[in-house]
Amino acid sequence: METDRPATRAWVLHPDIKADRNRRAAGPALEEAVSLSAALPELEVIGSEIVPLPKVQPGHLFGSGKIEELKARFKENEIELVLVDGHVSPVQQRNLEKDWDVKLLDRTGLILEIFSDRARTREGVLQVEMAALSYQRTRLVRAWTHLERQRGGLGFVGGPGETQIEADRRAIDDQLVRLRRQLDKVVRTRTLHRAARAKVPFPIVALVGYTNAGKSTLFNRLTGADVFAKDMLFATLDPTMRRIQLPQGEEIILSDTVGFISDLPTELVAAFRATLEEVLDADLILHVRDISHGQTEEQAKDVMEILSKIGVSDTAPILEVWNKIDRMDDMARDAMLVQAGRTEGLHAISAITGEGIEDLLAAVTAKLRPDRVTETIIVPYSDGKRRAWLFKEGVIETEEQKEDGFHIRLTWSLVQKAKFQSL
Repeated sequence: METDRPATRAWVLHPDIKADRNRRAAGPALEEAVSLSAALPELEVIGSEIVPLPKVQPGHLFGSGKIEELKARFKENEIELVLVDGHVSPVQQRNLEKDWDVKLLDRTGLILEIFSDRARTREGVLQVEMAALSYQRTRLVRAWTHLERQRGGLGFVGGPGETQIEADRRAIDDQLVRLRRQLDKVVRTRTLHRAARAKVPFPIVALVGYTNAGKSTLFNRLTGADVFAKDMLFATLDPTMRRIQLPQGEEIILSDTVGFISDLPTELVAAFRATLEEVLDADLILHVRDISHGQTEEQAKDVMEILSKIGVSDTAPILEVWNKIDRMDDMARDAMLVQAGRTEGLHAISAITGEGIEDLLAAVTAKLRPDRVTETIIVPYSDGKRRAWLFKEGVIETEEQKEDGFHIRLTWSLVQKAKFQSL
């Protein structure tokens, strides 16, 4: 429910830890953290900065001098929430909140808030709640734990009027058991749906990619569906599936999935594994990249690493889709188109303007088109409907009339054969 409560004034910090050999480039990392924060409508990001750190201070993360400097900045700007782009331990969180007199969210907490705000299906909501409870369970050093909500988010951001309850580990564990039971029921139902769908063997094509790469915009263009598409990180959480017909006639199920992001905590990948299960079942994966982004190579690497973590088989072919060429100048765009034309499995497109879509769909058809089989079947004279369907599909080579019906020699795909048998 919408409220007139003013937006929470937030400040984003990216700790650039020199001792961390795997640390990301600080500038792009901060930019991404600010974009993540902007994905929550109740936040107003007042400022952001990179904080160089020689090493992590166990109790407070930052040194005492930096803490005092930031405290003055937060007070001057009336900051209510500090977002730290990285891991903050429960003890560090408690101490910093006390020092700064603000609420604090680390990267995991922020991502959980966004997931909660975006969850659409029952399964997605349950997965968010379970991940959030597991996260909260480690933070019972705090004086508050939100297990009830009066809005779409998880209550970490919060404000006046939100419900706060005391909870110990037993209460959280009881809730986790209850949620797991509910989730098992939901997953079983989805499994039944998947089994039913398998009887109609349409290939599954899954759109994957770094968050904000333009997957939902491409999905909308291909399906005509009104999927939530906005220029913000994590715009989609739950897979959205549509059955569509390709220009060459084949029918497929197209799946739009949650965007991946760098440094996604392993426990969150596990919690959302079922959300990404359509990727596991996919016959073809379209890896959509924002080719105009300065960190596109790093983003592509993150996507492939997460696909590996969730167990995507190497057997599913992948087409790489370079999206957003409309954002490039003419020279760079033309270079991309030339490179895509010369590289197998690579397609440069604009989901906004439609450029390159026709060639992409032709490639999808070619990848999915199964080996065709030639055989002879007998269609009774009384079965005019199915005979007419064969003519419509254009699979008939020869036809003879005999005592028991039409003897038809045809060449068709396994999908067409299955369709014929279901008529």
